[in-house]
Amino acid sequence: MICESVDRVLRRDAGRAGIDMSPRAYKQRNTAERCINRLKQRCGLATRTDRLVIAYQAALHLAGILIWTRR
Repeated sequence: MICESVDRVLRRDAGRAGIDMSPRAYKQRNTAERCINRLKQRCGLATRTDRLVIAYQAALHLAGILIWTRR
């Protein structure tokens, strides 16, 4: 069995389904995935320990600001 990378499989399957996998769309997808992975590094956000939605949103905004300022 030949091991294929996930990106190669996604591109192959997207081509069959008629989904646009242009370089611009791929770059935007990559940026979004990296942002989500950085947010998941925060334990409270990944496990969602807050009971109230407003507290979770506040933590999400704070984590986003911290990521943005560290660039």
